[in-house]
Amino acid sequence: MLESATGEGKAAMKFRSLGRTGLQVSELCLGAMMFGQWGNPDHDDSIKIIHSALDAGINFIDTADVYSHGESEEIVGKAIAGRRPELVIATKVNGPMSDDPNHRGNSRRWIVQECENSLRRLGTDYIDLYQIHRPDPLTDVDETLGALTDLVRQGKVRYLGSSTFQPSQIVEAQWVAERRGRERFVCEQPPYSMLVRGVEAEVLDTCQRYGMGVITWGPLAGGWLSGRWRKGRDDLTSSRSARLPARYDLSIPANQAKLEAADALARVAEEAGLSLIHMALAFVLRHPAVTAVIIGPRTHEHLASQLGAVDVELSDDILDQIDAIVIPGTNFSWADAGYAPPGVADLHQRRR
Repeated sequence: MLESATGEGKAAMKFRSLGRTGLQVSELCLGAMMFGQWGNPDHDDSIKIIHSALDAGINFIDTADVYSHGESEEIVGKAIAGRRPELVIATKVNGPMSDDPNHRGNSRRWIVQECENSLRRLGTDYIDLYQIHRPDPLTDVDETLGALTDLVRQGKVRYLGSSTFQPSQIVEAQWVAERRGRERFVCEQPPYSMLVRGVEAEVLDTCQRYGMGVITWGPLAGGWLSGRWRKGRDDLTSSRSARLPARYDLSIPANQAKLEAADALARVAEEAGLSLIHMALAFVLRHPAVTAVIIGPRTHEHLASQLGAVDVELSDDILDQIDAIVIPGTNFSWADAGYAPPGVADLHQRRR
């Protein structure tokens, strides 16, 4: 393990190319999901956190229309005013924005309409990276890519990406783009952490083969790798438990196994003289397919606890210990994968 600092204890931000685009983005991407009613409802405080991240060298911000139903994009828009040219702004489309069945999904009608809404909320006339938040089994990917291509050619979007796509869906989108003359997805945004390693099996390799960047989310596995989830504690709850019981309910065997693993990983970090948070972020950044890791602070303290991870380099010995605790290429359950294909989620598709 090597942990070094530059200057007066402040980490020097590093940059990587987003796939083959040549666009340089910071290794840490500021995720904005926690800004707004889902996390920090104080707009002024959220803006200060964003400014602190930018002052630390981060030039990459990721949000989505569905985060706090547009409020996150509005906060980001306020924060980047006057600094827009130096930043890479990413947002996403797919999630439901109202009870209207057409205010969601990956149809041309909704993508075109919602892109305009995102531009307005962000206070900008272009989006650097516009991503499809989840696959939509009801919509032909050519329909989706056709709408996105028009937005690129109109100058409203610079690059396209996908999020939480299965390997076959990533490949299909690349083939459709080539055969139909569409703009292609230049990056994928999957969940990836020491506890959620399913994408190592195929997704990351597939992205490398197609020259795609990879922006990972959930490096702390929804808080499981924050250092608080330890065996023997009696306060093992999460603000997300009621909304996502499949990921946090300890009566579920998979979550009990996850707790065992989280506790073991915390001991590895302690023995290495690292914070578990730094080890978790450094683990993700070590994979050669990864471009940037999304951090999602809700408070100034959360941000400060994560920035130093760019200076942490994990030894092969530590990586071997991590592999012994969590089998590479596996998840504890589909609940941790962010998206369950219809064949998994719908029992009618696997029974007769």
